[in-house]
Amino acid sequence: MKAVVNIYLKEGVLDSQGKAVHHALDSLGFGESVADVRIGRQIVLKLNSKTEAEAREETTKMCEELLANTVIEDYDIEISNV
Repeated sequence: MKAVVNIYLKEGVLDSQGKAVHHALDSLGFGESVADVRIGRQIVLKLNSKTEAEAREETTKMCEELLANTVIEDYDIEISNV
């Protein structure tokens, strides 16, 4: 099983990297095309789980305990059979 975890700042939390990238895109002439930029990170895990439910449960536990700072970050999990 493969788990892809996308972690990003919660709405309302200042994303200074996103603001800097948005400003740079505006300077390059993409200002009308881009309304906002949020920077996050992606973690790809190869798991030994036997079922998708087990993989999702394990990955959620990993996110809650280590991978994401749930005070200021949200995350999405995608599970596949790769």
